[in-house]
Amino acid sequence: MTRNDATRADTADVPVQILLVEDNPADIELTIEGLREGKVANELTVVRDGVEAMAYLRGEAPFQDAPRPDLVLLDLNMPRMDGRDVLAQMSADPALAVIPVVVLTTSVADADVLESYQLSASAYITKPVDFGQFVQVIHSLEDFWLRVVRLPPKAEHG
Repeated sequence: MTRNDATRADTADVPVQILLVEDNPADIELTIEGLREGKVANELTVVRDGVEAMAYLRGEAPFQDAPRPDLVLLDLNMPRMDGRDVLAQMSADPALAVIPVVVLTTSVADADVLESYQLSASAYITKPVDFGQFVQVIHSLEDFWLRVVRLPPKAEHG
């Protein structure tokens, strides 16, 4: 069986690569804690804005040796380049468009939800304010995206 034919269950020994694009230190810590408590082996990389996210995704300095993410968790409202611009650039690049992106944001605005899906977001989740609920959301993300869903096969940086 080739890597392309393998399911996540067949490759349980290979950690899932997650890219968290988030500028809020508290939300970063909550996400780390939620994933640490999880059952699926994962490696989380954190970048603080859309500029860093795009450099990471494209394998540009200083991320030339970084692993390609299996999943991106993306905040919308960030400095320098926001999540909407990241979604637009990812969806316009065939090498990046296949990576699932879960928007994880405080915004409840219908316009943000609609725009995110129009820009090919895989899911849109509003961050709960409560610590316990936030951790539960991260566990639910992990259960669905890392245990149920078949993620795209690995590829090298575009």
